[in-house]
Amino acid sequence: MEILGIDIGGTGIKGAVVNVDTGELVSERHRIPTPKGANPEAVSNTIKELIDHFQWNGKVGCGFPAIVSGGKARSASNIDKSWIGVQVDDLFQEKTGLDFSIANDADAAGMAEIIFGEGKDTKGVVLIITIGTGVGSGLFIDGKLVPNTELGLVPYKDYKRFESFVSDSARKREELSFSKWGKRFDKFLQFIEQTFSPDLIILGGGTSKKMEKFQDRITVETKVVAAKFQNNAGIVGAALLAK
Repeated sequence: MEILGIDIGGTGIKGAVVNVDTGELVSERHRIPTPKGANPEAVSNTIKELIDHFQWNGKVGCGFPAIVSGGKARSASNIDKSWIGVQVDDLFQEKTGLDFSIANDADAAGMAEIIFGEGKDTKGVVLIITIGTGVGSGLFIDGKLVPNTELGLVPYKDYKRFESFVSDSARKREELSFSKWGKRFDKFLQFIEQTFSPDLIILGGGTSKKMEKFQDRITVETKVVAAKFQNNAGIVGAALLAK
């Protein structure tokens, strides 16, 4: 069975057709820059552009960078505040004529890793942390999702929240080496370890491809691994949502 998976990020909106029985991409990934402002009208137009690129006419799963409940956006940390309260699945369906399943983007990425990736068959507490424009989190207990944890939004000292301190955009903004940034990120992992006592932490998002550059800065006792699907985890997991 093939489903189109879409991952909406702060800088790019990515999609690919996914075989949801194997987790494999069966098309080339296509990326369109996230429109400036990222308001509902602009993003829905970009979603329509992505659908047209694939000439798609089936189910669509979509990871969305916000707390999502029943297809409705409940927060907006890296997108326009006008998203709060928007029924995202209905908006995208009206724009494209297709059925959409919507979930928090890190939760979607975690689905891919739990079903087909590094978290497969892992009992206990598994956390996936996505590192990009922001910092997302997906929490699973014995393979079952606890949705919308959004640990990147936890307040942290003068940075207001952890993602302002440890996101990849923060690393670039402050021109930090991966070594210096890794020491910061380890503080976030220490918070996670103390709070959840996880059995496994999986790192996703674009930065997961560069784990060897900061791995020596990680001091937590919990096993920390890069996502099997790396930056495609959100696409694969989004497709699985709509299965």
